[in-house]
Amino acid sequence: MSAPTFLHEFVRNWKTVGAVAPSSQALAYRMMESAEVGRARHVLELGPGTGAFTAAILDAMPHGSSYLGIELNQTFVTQLKPRFPSMDFRIAGAQEFDFPAYLADREPFDVVVSGLPWTAFPRCLQEAILTNVLPHLSPGGRFATFAYYGFHRLPSGQRFRGLLHELLPGVETSRVVWGNVPPAFVYVARK
Repeated sequence: MSAPTFLHEFVRNWKTVGAVAPSSQALAYRMMESAEVGRARHVLELGPGTGAFTAAILDAMPHGSSYLGIELNQTFVTQLKPRFPSMDFRIAGAQEFDFPAYLADREPFDVVVSGLPWTAFPRCLQEAILTNVLPHLSPGGRFATFAYYGFHRLPSGQRFRGLLHELLPGVETSRVVWGNVPPAFVYVARK
């Protein structure tokens, strides 16, 4: 997806897109490394957006692994499906997706990779998403998301980090990826 398309979607849907540019390859690599996607059998991606993390997930996932991407933006999903035909994308909000029905004949997720703009969400939405997603993470499974450096010190960033610590004790932080715009780092936690 082109940068102008991403920027257009940001302007149209700034509360759900949450960034003015796609994540860099360096941040995607750090996310895959931190989440240990290379060992995952079943990966859930929250907010695949333009596919910056999706491409890295596909490259990192072992052969035979399965993937589900939950994306609210129809334009993004329409562009992702032909680029990643072997991957399953659903148009939905992560807080309302019916995970029990989807997982009825599947294993729980080993890894959740999130590109959602957590600090743009009110606490009630953060909680609704995490309490709908995290019960479907396998024991020992990893949840990984990123935060923009500096934004994590704002009240909304501190609130989100606190919520992560409440729900998944032992949250770790990666080194900063200075090559991302803006610079970012990864939060990762095990269930």
